[in-house]
Amino acid sequence: MAEFTGRAKYLEIADDFKRRIRQGELTPGTKLPSETDLMTTHEVSRTVARQAISRLREDGFVISHQGKGSFVTLPEEPRPTKHSPEFVEIAAYLSDVRQEVRRLAERMDQLEQLVRDQAQGG
Repeated sequence: MAEFTGRAKYLEIADDFKRRIRQGELTPGTKLPSETDLMTTHEVSRTVARQAISRLREDGFVISHQGKGSFVTLPEEPRPTKHSPEFVEIAAYLSDVRQEVRRLAERMDQLEQLVRDQAQGG
């Protein structure tokens, strides 16, 4: 079983991939491992594997193509933009919603692990 470090596992996985991309170990166009491979390699649930890939996509390090997989890309340089107050408010709300969804997914993962442990007599 994966060791608990106090930090969400999906963030650890995403950060590891970001480090490897920044160091040039993974170059643009490189296909990332599948969710199933991530689950096996990192001993995590499908939810955690999906969250890790989703975080990489949100941060601009990965682009996903339905049915083909996820591929390394480099984040674009930030460009200053002006947004309406409504846009800023909606963006902040969406950020809060994403955080809450992540927390719920982490909790779901913990509950799934608890059920698996109890089913195994642990």
